[in-house]
Amino acid sequence: MKALKSSLIFLFVLGTNSGAFAQTADEIISKYITTIGGAEKLKALKGIKMDMVINAQGMEIPVEFIQQTGGKMYVKINLQGKEITQMASDGETVWSTSFMTMKAEKSDAETTANSKLNNNDFPDAMLDYKAKGYAAEFVGKETKEGTECFKVKFTKKPITVDGVKADDITYYFFETENNLPIATESEIKQGPSKGQKSASTMSDYQEVEGLYFPFSMNQGGQEMKIKKITLNPTVDAKAFAFPVQ
Repeated sequence: MKALKSSLIFLFVLGTNSGAFAQTADEIISKYITTIGGAEKLKALKGIKMDMVINAQGMEIPVEFIQQTGGKMYVKINLQGKEITQMASDGETVWSTSFMTMKAEKSDAETTANSKLNNNDFPDAMLDYKAKGYAAEFVGKETKEGTECFKVKFTKKPITVDGVKADDITYYFFETENNLPIATESEIKQGPSKGQKSASTMSDYQEVEGLYFPFSMNQGGQEMKIKKITLNPTVDAKAFAFPVQ
């Protein structure tokens, strides 16, 4: 009877500990939102400006990135003293500057439609992600960048790639120690572009007015270093709109 009692106690403790260390995607994302500053501060954020540099073949190119609620954004680069809008959107029209003609051109219907799917993602797609119709699943633990991580499968609304509907799935790798994401991976599963992969890493998280952002990123082999982040900058709406020509 004593041995049976001890075994029952052992099983109870084992079960309790297993439950304590079990993870769900919702718990991981909730801890992440809290770690970077909390839902309340994120919801109060209406815009962000990032001054950064990218490294291209040994040359540093200044970049100005601004994003606001409602899908408004632009990316401007300074190439040999000339400012070029690499991409912009006012939430409805997506456009960019052609490097051939140096004139503004509207994006095609597919690119525009895919972009508009993200209009409600600012400041973070994971903030209230269920209300946006997104889903998250805890896949397990995996070592990334030499660090133990929680791997989360994050599924957004399907996009269109080469005329074919494709699942929009990104795998996020959150450090188990602090719940900050340090890498993402995605792959197109359907259509002519099937098998096309993309990956990014992020590090050097720093605080800006109570919110934490990565100041070092690498997207598809493109290294980016953020020099300064400004929250809720004042921006003329014309900066996002397709220019009258």
